[in-house]
Formats: sequence, C-alpha cells, structure tokens
Amino acid sequence: MKPSTAASWAGARELRQALDRAETVVIGAGAGLSVSAGFTYSGERFQENFGDFAQKYGIRDMYAGGFYPFPSPEERWAWWSRMVLLNRYQPAPKPVYRDLLELAGQKDYFVLTTNVDHQFQLAGFDKKRLFYTQGDYGLWQCARPCHQRTYDNEEAVRRMAAEQQGMKIPPELIPRCPVCGGPMAMNLRSDDTFVQDEGWHAAASRYTDFIRRHEDGPVLFLELGVGYNTPGIIKFPFWQMTARNPQAVYACVNAGEAACPEEIRGRSVCINGDIGQLVKELLK
Repeated sequence: MKPSTAASWAGARELRQALDRAETVVIGAGAGLSVSAGFTYSGERFQENFGDFAQKYGIRDMYAGGFYPFPSPEERWAWWSRMVLLNRYQPAPKPVYRDLLELAGQKDYFVLTTNVDHQFQLAGFDKKRLFYTQGDYGLWQCARPCHQRTYDNEEAVRRMAAEQQGMKIPPELIPRCPVCGGPMAMNLRSDDTFVQDEGWHAAASRYTDFIRRHEDGPVLFLELGVGYNTPGIIKFPFWQMTARNPQAVYACVNAGEAACPEEIRGRSVCINGDIGQLVKELLK
C-alpha cells in the first residue's frame, strides 16, 4: 500500500483532469462523505438530539446507540425515530451532496454506497443510478424475518418522534409485522436477517449491468469517504476494476486514509482531506 503524501489539495488538479477525461464516473461513497456533509454522530450534534439518552444510559454517540439493549420497545423506538428523522428525512446540513451532483451529474454515472441516509436522492441524484447496498434508514422489515419485503416508515417515524414522552413512544405506535405480527426492525445490514427485497435486487442488477457496459474505456472510479470496515463492497472492487482496465483511473478522497495499491499507483489520485472542500475546489 502507498498512502497519499498530499496534505492539502495538491491532487485536485490531477483529479479534475481525470474527471474531464472520463466518459463514465462510478462513485463509491462511504460514511466519510456524510460526515463531510455534516452528519456527525457524536459531539454537539449528538448532545443536542440525544442528551437525555446519553445522561440516562451513558450512550456516547449515535452509532453506539443503535446497538444499545434498551429495556423496552417503547424506548428503543423512541431512539430510532429520532435517529431516522434526523439522519434520513432531513437534508444534510452542508451542500456536499448537491455539489457532488453538479460535479459528476453531467457524466454517465452510477453510485454504489454503504450509506443508509438517502442523501443522494434528497440531493437530486437519479434513483435508478443508485445502489444502497447496506439498507435504508427509511425502511422497516420483519425482525425474524418471515418474508422478504420492506416497508416505508416516514409517516410512522414522524408520529413517533412527535408523540414520544420521557424517552418512550406510546405503546400503540410500536411497529408490528403485517404478516406474522412479530416485531419490526430497521432494514440495515448487521447480520443474516437483513432483507434484500425486490428494490434491492433491481438496484444490484442495474449496477452490475452498468459495470459490465463500462468495463473498458475511460472510467473514473471515485471513492469518497470509504474506510476499511467493509472494504470488499467498494474499495477492493474499485482497485480490481482499475487494474483490469488500462484506461481507468482510481481516485480516493478520505481524511487520513487515502491510499492505493502500488500496482495502480500510476493511474491513481489519493487525496487526504475534507470531501466537501475538495468538491468545491473542483467546481471552481
């Protein structure tokens, strides 16, 4: 592995040139992109929205709260309704996603993302050019699951958030599976109960077809904010596809973790820094 030596925007011009030359852009987006857009899960934003949970249970950030064993479903769904309303149905505090669409939207693009906050669609990206591999905060599924279907949760989430008191939702608002009557769960990939419904499979097929049609030619694989939590979804495939296509360029933008294999170093741009600032720089 060879890390980036750039501490600022030394690679911005090179990335701009790669983007101009590319006919196709494949965006691979991880949590770092949403962090750059203002979706921080700790600190002041966490305290403003979950200070009561932090004080009662010692929860230190939103990510950890998603795994907390709350003593009742009323408390669990009070937590999740706030979480989903804040991070799924409200637009990002900063215009990073909209700027990214302006940057890449004129190209033949596709987005592969492990993010579950729906910000690409809220920013105006074409729904048929998006593949959310790890789920969606806006969907529920049967917790068992007894069947392979997901359900939109916006109306219920807004009601839960509005009517909760004392960190609990009213018992009648606890979601139940319409098929088996059992508990519902968030449609997030955390174990083998994750439901991949018709929409998930359709998006996966569109992505596979897009990659097949563009396996040759000038392609920019633009990786944004992807760490090493699940590198087999975006990072490793991007490296492999770049290696196979001599006209492809791999770009990695990540604060502190921008790197590429030595084998594709000559066709790679690695930039350590904030994604939102870089995108604005590229739009100048």
